[in-house]
Amino acid sequence: MSPIQFVSLGPGEAELITLKGLKALQNADCIFCPETPVRDGHSLSRAADIMLRLDIPANRIRRFSLPMSKQRTDALNAYDQVYAAALSLHHAGKKVAIVAEGDAGFYSSVHYIYEKLQAAGIPVEQIAGIPAFIAAGARGGLHIASQEERLTVIPGITTAEEIERLIQSQNTVVIMKLSQCTDEVHRCIRLHPEYDYRYFENVGTPQEKYISDGQQLETLRFPYFSLLIIRHNGF
Repeated sequence: MSPIQFVSLGPGEAELITLKGLKALQNADCIFCPETPVRDGHSLSRAADIMLRLDIPANRIRRFSLPMSKQRTDALNAYDQVYAAALSLHHAGKKVAIVAEGDAGFYSSVHYIYEKLQAAGIPVEQIAGIPAFIAAGARGGLHIASQEERLTVIPGITTAEEIERLIQSQNTVVIMKLSQCTDEVHRCIRLHPEYDYRYFENVGTPQEKYISDGQQLETLRFPYFSLLIIRHNGF
């Protein structure tokens, strides 16, 4: 019996999916795909958009609502429903895939389903993908880490002092989910205009934005799908 596959879609550009991931989607009977409710009553799904650009038939894509909130109760309930539906299809002999943007094992909450299936003895497979900061580095022509430099990835909660400490220790700093630390990032830019700041928004989508001017970033409000790569110009 085929394993339930967790397919990484990459950050947004359809062509950044791996060949293995694309083959898994093409062979799947049912693909579970998150969508997010928005204020006007509609739902958006970047994951579904990626798959449709890859010519995956829409009738194989089963969307589920995943609210964007720090309160995880509703999200966990949604994942429990996906778990039950995927399990039923698997027992019926269907090939099931569950998708995630970026890499399914890197700050991806769908791993909750993966671990629950694994604990139940269901065969699962995780297919690697390209995380957003790697795609952003390529977009900006950056060598993100060189020689003895270290790389620290921060998921949105940080301070200007922490960033300063990491940079002075020869770390390249990647901050994801910038909307959670906007004021501290602005403060860091004011305190350390000498750092190299590379800002990316909606990487790999038509709405992509790339800014390397620290002064311009100082007043910018950051959306959820944004990240910042910070390096010391002297390293």
